[in-house]
Amino acid sequence: MPQTTLRTMSSESLSALSVTPVPLKIGVLIGSTRAGRFADTVASWFVGEVGKRDDMEVHVIDLAEPDLVEELKLSLDRGAGGPGLAARIGELDGVVVVTPEYNHGYPASLKLAIDYVYSEWRAKPVGFVSYGGMAGGQRAVEQLRQVFAELHAVTLRDTVGFHMAWERFGEDGRPYDEEGTAKAAGVLLDQLAWWGLTLREGRAARPYDG
Repeated sequence: MPQTTLRTMSSESLSALSVTPVPLKIGVLIGSTRAGRFADTVASWFVGEVGKRDDMEVHVIDLAEPDLVEELKLSLDRGAGGPGLAARIGELDGVVVVTPEYNHGYPASLKLAIDYVYSEWRAKPVGFVSYGGMAGGQRAVEQLRQVFAELHAVTLRDTVGFHMAWERFGEDGRPYDEEGTAKAAGVLLDQLAWWGLTLREGRAARPYDG
């Protein structure tokens, strides 16, 4: 089952979000780069959930994209790469990281990408969709919270986590428990909407210089 605490926001808060003048730009960052990865299934489902909302537009950032692979490789070989990834993160109002759990941790490719970007993370909300074995990727998420705190990002309390993920999806790429997973994604996205709008307005009124 997806792991989340199913709490709803107040009707006043949801009403305020409904009048957002410009949709929030939400990035879905796919952290796995392994061949044959299960990330495609999980990320595709979540992108679909974001796409159901009128207050958000989704931007997929896949670390397996050839351009990003080359950019991050250059950052290792030469100490600096091109501005592509940082610019893409900089344009966003919030990010949801889709991460597996490898050996009680998150992928090295994801750490490289996070560290490669710096000020663009500041004063932005970051949520998590995780997957793995018995822990459902939650150990990876807890480690990532520490990393993003150092970068002055705001991590969301509730997550979506898939335990034994390969047993939770059908051949069509849809979760067997569509109702439960949609509800879990909704809780995460409601929190992301509140923080995304609040921090976007805050950055516009008073640039963050922490």
